[in-house]
Amino acid sequence: MTAIRDFVHHHYRHFNAAALIDAADGYVRHLDNGGAMFMTLAGAMSTAELGLSLAEMIRQDKVQGICCTGANLEEDVFNLVAHDHYVRVPHYRHLTAHDEEELLARHLNRVTDTCIPEEEAIRRIEDVILEEWMDADKNGQQYFPHEFLYRILLSGKLEKHYQIDPKDSWLLAAAERNLPIIVPGWEDSTLGNIFASHCITGEISNVHTVRTGIEYMMMMADWYKEICKTSSVGFFQIGGGIAGDFPICVVPMLEQDLQMKDIPRWGYFCQISDSTTSYGSYSGAVPNEKITWGKLSADTPNYIIESDATIVAPLIFACVLGQ
Repeated sequence: MTAIRDFVHHHYRHFNAAALIDAADGYVRHLDNGGAMFMTLAGAMSTAELGLSLAEMIRQDKVQGICCTGANLEEDVFNLVAHDHYVRVPHYRHLTAHDEEELLARHLNRVTDTCIPEEEAIRRIEDVILEEWMDADKNGQQYFPHEFLYRILLSGKLEKHYQIDPKDSWLLAAAERNLPIIVPGWEDSTLGNIFASHCITGEISNVHTVRTGIEYMMMMADWYKEICKTSSVGFFQIGGGIAGDFPICVVPMLEQDLQMKDIPRWGYFCQISDSTTSYGSYSGAVPNEKITWGKLSADTPNYIIESDATIVAPLIFACVLGQ
């Protein structure tokens, strides 16, 4: 018996619950048919500790690539080294502006009901990654944001600070598999801001020491061109925004801008979002809209689940893992 999978298949029969089952079953079919799955992470999924389920998905080869915001990239590491210092605020809906100022004074940065501790999380990582940035800058080397974090995690420099079981860190699981990660708009993350500050002070002389944007799209194009030779590639989107918008465009770019022939469109699509379908809402657009942009085909299995990803995603992952 698979307790979670059997439970949801028995009880989740209609509306968003049924969409969850359809998407999970479609995910499994896609992989069973030899497909690959690309996943995108928006919102605050790392602070929501999605690594508890996503890390095992990565280890069991249920995810072949990830696109995430800079915040999700770094916040998985923050949680890894400072979990015991996080402060939960279950009554966050009732906080006054003065209450928020008091949290700031305690160096606690709030994400809904959870506060990230600046000193124990952000500054602890800053010291280690600054050394990597400066060494690369000195030696004329350039790496992507995720590659710098891979280097730190695999070096063992942070192990003495671990405050959760490392098997629950999705980024560590990804580093161990050298999973391709795309991080568009990294500059607006906390570490991106810190990197900019060290460029301003002159401690880092080459702003291109950390590779970003256009080079990530070029990397995404190379990855898609190679993997689609042997596999239909699915697109599993958590939330909206740049994490989903950036990588899904690689297909029309290859076909329309590079005039490449025989570039298959995405072979599966699912989005979990609480953004209600509406006029002008890209994150709330129904999947069929993507057909006119050359991203999906009329026969692409597609699903949209209008719900909270912190509830939905772990259930889908459990179904895919057969738990």
